Amino acid sequence: MITISLLTVSNIFMTFAWYGHLKFKDVELWKVILVSWGIAFAEYCFMVPANRIGSNDFSAAQLKTIQEVITLVVFSAFSVLYLKEELKWNYAAGFLCIIGAVFFVFKKW
Repeated sequence: MITISLLTVSNIFMTFAWYGHLKFKDVELWKVILVSWGIAFAEYCFMVPANRIGSNDFSAAQLKTIQEVITLVVFSAFSVLYLKEELKWNYAAGFLCIIGAVFFVFKKW
């Protein structure tokens, strides 16, 4: 559970670093890059331990899959709540297809 928690916190930082600046289009690009880079540093402070700890229980492919699902959940909430964008049905359908990949990664063949 610690891995999931760390990955979630990491993804919140990552989402703000990558997309948070979209609300501040009047700010100079170099300033946005510096702020985003600082936020990304915080992301790494959670992502690296999450992967290190998680590697005791999960393969690298499983860790990446978990991270991608968390990213989709965090991004969906961020997009609706922070950017005030509509979550359209086709976005949700596409995200569900990606989440379906979890079955193939975690299935014992």
